Amino acid sequence: MKYKYVVVGAGLSGLTIAERIANDLNEEVLIIEKRNHIGGNVYDSYNEEGVLIQNYGPHIFHTNEKEVYDYLSKFTKWADYIHRVLSYVDGKFVPMPICIDTLNVLYNLDLDEKGMREWIDKEKVPLKEIKSSEDVVLANVGYDIYEKLFKYYTEKQWGTSASNLDSSVISRIPFRFNHDTRYFEDTYQGMPEEGYTKMCENMISSDKIKVQLNTDYKDIIDSVEYETLIYTGPIDYFYDYKYGKLLYRSLNFVTETYDKDSYQENSVINYPNDYDFTRITEFKKLTSQNIKDKTTIMKEFPGFDDEPSYPYPTKEYMDKFQEYKKDMDIEENVIFLGRLAQYKYYNMDLVVKNALEAYEKHLKR
Repeated sequence: MKYKYVVVGAGLSGLTIAERIANDLNEEVLIIEKRNHIGGNVYDSYNEEGVLIQNYGPHIFHTNEKEVYDYLSKFTKWADYIHRVLSYVDGKFVPMPICIDTLNVLYNLDLDEKGMREWIDKEKVPLKEIKSSEDVVLANVGYDIYEKLFKYYTEKQWGTSASNLDSSVISRIPFRFNHDTRYFEDTYQGMPEEGYTKMCENMISSDKIKVQLNTDYKDIIDSVEYETLIYTGPIDYFYDYKYGKLLYRSLNFVTETYDKDSYQENSVINYPNDYDFTRITEFKKLTSQNIKDKTTIMKEFPGFDDEPSYPYPTKEYMDKFQEYKKDMDIEENVIFLGRLAQYKYYNMDLVVKNALEAYEKHLKR
């Protein structure tokens, strides 16, 4: 086989750069994917009841990057959707992220903005330096909120204390001094009208793109003649674990279907302190599907043994990644993209943005 460009991985990183190669450079490109589907973790499919399931957990498109929104809008129309999340704490469902309403419901208060600021000022912990995700919460809202909403959820999600996690993990969660209960504040928010898989299929509809599924790239790469490799898989696997294995957090998903119109109040409800799972998603409420008397939910159980989803942001593994990074920086004719290859916790919009930027920097003529 002979291709000028080979992409390893059919997630959003790989599909984005493959689309640009085919449609902007007018070159043929081979995508090699070990799973039996394209789309990576945004892959969705219909179950037997006709409910559109996001097979790897809820993915809500949100961005302030107009370039990313405009780019993906070439491949999908968007259904309006504003994501709101509740957390079940002390027998109550409270809005997340933390806002005035969260404190009022949780503590039976009647705060306004001034009152919330005064309440927070009394609770937050003065720290000289923010070193961890635990420090982020303590410095912003204090011990009690940390215990009720973050401590045990983080331990379930990551398998370690927030004190061991880089501050960037929880810094992604805003604290608001208003009544805004939206989970995201981004300018552009929504869901692909026909689902993520359809959007991904549209991205690679060019005849110049060939996709080979169910294939480990190492099994065939020696038989492929190519000039540039774009790699989006785990970086330690690329280098045959020469500096040791990196740790990636994974998720196990359990779906259940019920003969009822609705299972829960919101599309997503977090369970920071109860049960082994972290959250329950009800998909009809994500996609606004009109299906009567049936609904499907998904429970998420974090672990380490399944498909890698998130880089593990502890100092030990971030330092180990830097060993790989030294080799990555001197590679010729290899481009590394995405969460697994760059060992960084990207939201999907930044995955697309980085792929577009890599194309402009390394490939565009």
